[in-house]
Amino acid sequence: CGAVARDLIEIELVGHVKGSFTGATGLRKGALESCQGGTLFLDELDDLPLDLQPKLLRAIEERVFVRLGSTQALPFDARVVGASKKDLALEVAAGRFREDLYYRLSVVTVRLPPLRERPEDIGLLYNHFVGEEGPFFDELEPPVRQRWLSHAWPGNVRELRNAVERSRALQ
Repeated sequence: CGAVARDLIEIELVGHVKGSFTGATGLRKGALESCQGGTLFLDELDDLPLDLQPKLLRAIEERVFVRLGSTQALPFDARVVGASKKDLALEVAAGRFREDLYYRLSVVTVRLPPLRERPEDIGLLYNHFVGEEGPFFDELEPPVRQRWLSHAWPGNVRELRNAVERSRALQ
C-alpha cells in the first residue's frame, strides 16, 4: 500500500474498465480479482488512505468489489493477510485507520519482533541469503560472526539481505 501512488491505489486494488478515466484504454484487473481463490497480501496496510478503507472493508465483508468506472459487482474470494510497520490499534485510536476495518482484519494477529530482538535468526537468514555459494554463517571467523550478531539491524531483514549481498560482492 505504501509503494503505490495515492491516486493509483484504488486502481491497484479494484482495477478499472475501459473509458473509466483518461488513458483507460482497456480492462485492467486489480489485486482483488487477481488473487481469487488465493491470498491477498497487503503490505504497509497502515499507508492505505482512509477514503479507500471502506472499499476494502466492503470487499472483505460482502465478498464483492466494483472496478473503477463500472457498476457491476464482482465476487471476491480470497484470504486477506496484512502487514503493518505501525501498531494499527494505535492508528485507530489516532483516527488514521478505520476501527471496523481493523477489527475485520485482526482475526489473527502475529507480532514479528524486529531482527535486533531475535539474534538467533541472523545466522539462519544469513545462510538463506548466501545460498549454496557460502560461506555459511558458522564458517565465518568468530569476530566476524560477532559483528553480525551485535549489529542493531535498524533496517531489519532487508538490511541484513543487503549486507550479505554487499559482503559477497566485495569478497
